[in-house]
Amino acid sequence: MDMIKHNREAWNRLSDGGIIWGIPVDSETISRARAGDWQVQLAGGTPVPHAWFDVDGNVTNKDILCLASGGGQQAPLLAAAGANVTSLELSDSMLAKDRSLATEHGLDLSCEQGSMTDLSRFADASFDLVFLPVAACYVPDVHVIWRECARVLRPNGRLLVGVINPLVNLFEENEGEPDIGLQVVNELPFAEIEVLSDEERAAAIERGMVFVWSHTLTDLIGGQLSAGFRILAFTEARRTDPRAPSINKYTDTYFMTAAELVR
Repeated sequence: MDMIKHNREAWNRLSDGGIIWGIPVDSETISRARAGDWQVQLAGGTPVPHAWFDVDGNVTNKDILCLASGGGQQAPLLAAAGANVTSLELSDSMLAKDRSLATEHGLDLSCEQGSMTDLSRFADASFDLVFLPVAACYVPDVHVIWRECARVLRPNGRLLVGVINPLVNLFEENEGEPDIGLQVVNELPFAEIEVLSDEERAAAIERGMVFVWSHTLTDLIGGQLSAGFRILAFTEARRTDPRAPSINKYTDTYFMTAAELVR
């Protein structure tokens, strides 16, 4: 099974169905960003501190690569705030929303379709910053991402990442049922498509489920360190959408890191 193709099609359906992460920002929000009043999210509803982007909190003229963050939200806002932005997105529908806002508002935003595991179209040291919201869970090997980000970043370039806390993957999600279902059912790490029965897998494919992989903290944080980054900042965040898993009621289920390339 071609998992990248499957997840691409699944995300297209989610985007076309109005998923919360694919609702473009409005014109007023773009206008405020142009005036210096902007906020973007890596995970949950917690705004990313401007200092994570730069010591002075300034993105003007910075070359930023937004990975898997289409949907008309983060990339257009960063472009409106003055950055030179490239949006690389797997989903055609999510990418189209970035492209539409760029055209409507004359933003310096280049849109390219592709997987975050393959950045070969970009030369070494092409960007000042890579922005990656919660999406590492959609690839089996996050070390590929960290190595590629290190390659395309300039010296002292920054990598901003939002990820799912691995503890979430121990449990079934049981959306909308916050007081049940917190029984450990998975051994970590795991590939979701492999832990399902043949029947469950066939049903999941039929309904267009986006398949995920869990990762360890060693992969998510240690992997960045091994790729040549040093962690500058770390914060946890809680999922705010109505599809959040049961455990989200009791603890933060996301975390975010800001890292700097040191080699």
